[in-house]
Amino acid sequence: MTRRLYRLISVFALVTLCLLAGCGTAQQAAKTSASPTLHHAVTPTVMPTATQAATPTPTPQPTPAVAEPTRLLIAAIGLNAAIEHVGIAANGDLATPTQHPWDDAGWYTNGPRPGEEGSAVIDGHLDRPGGYPAVFWNLRYLHVGDSVIVQNAQGKEYHFSVTRLAWYSPQQAPVQEIFGTTGGIYLNLITCAGTWIPSEHQTTLRLVVYTTQTA
Repeated sequence: MTRRLYRLISVFALVTLCLLAGCGTAQQAAKTSASPTLHHAVTPTVMPTATQAATPTPTPQPTPAVAEPTRLLIAAIGLNAAIEHVGIAANGDLATPTQHPWDDAGWYTNGPRPGEEGSAVIDGHLDRPGGYPAVFWNLRYLHVGDSVIVQNAQGKEYHFSVTRLAWYSPQQAPVQEIFGTTGGIYLNLITCAGTWIPSEHQTTLRLVVYTTQTA
């Protein structure tokens, strides 16, 4: 079992607990764990003999790192938001943006960066205190084929296309599918949906917008 797979499996229990927590104006949606960077294998060096000249061994070049995301753009719903970095809070919930909580989106920093292999996850509030729209208020109006763009700190844009929208109760959200899917480059957007439950300080559903990189 690789270290990456081990780390992913080891945190699914934590992620499930996080997904049971509320979001919107009170709590937050959940995310998975970080995947460690794998070190490149060392290439053996050929040692010279008395009749053989030393042959330089090429040094493996690391894959250029994808820069951290800075902005999220979704033209179909008029969204142009800054991306803050968030992690898991001490109580197990996903931490929310702190600079501009209702207007910024939050990228889970322990997962892949948008543009890296695997499932990057960005979440945002549905509404703000008083029920007024927040950054992901219009996420529900996206359609399959709509374009999602992430800009990063190096000025590069990564283009994704919406493949489907899905609504889940917190208890039934497919953690592996949302956070652990590999074999491609994905970006999943999460927010609250459904009816607000005052006694539980959360909504009845979670909306997940699945996207796949196109450019």
